[in-house]
Amino acid sequence: MFWKSKNAEATLQRLGYKNVHVKVGDGYRGWPEHAPFDAITVTCAPDHVPHPLIEQLKEGGRMIIPVGGFGNQELFLLEKKNGQLQRRAVLPVRFVPMAGEATEKK
Repeated sequence: MFWKSKNAEATLQRLGYKNVHVKVGDGYRGWPEHAPFDAITVTCAPDHVPHPLIEQLKEGGRMIIPVGGFGNQELFLLEKKNGQLQRRAVLPVRFVPMAGEATEKK
């Protein structure tokens, strides 16, 4: 997987992007070393919103995440306001399931 990270970094640099960082790992845990985040975009569907990602969202921050089982998913917009998570369903979607730790957290 390390080579994929290096390949992605090289491609982004070649395209002129300077403010992008690449990390390969289990998305369920997010990237706590760089938190909190203004925005988080999740591109695979866990069956619930991972708590580590909620913790890494900055006050006033937003997360867009597909949630649900295969074939029955909803895209949610989450906003952290006054320490509370506001959740709004946006539309039905179909993403690949989140793998790794997400499958162990039931």
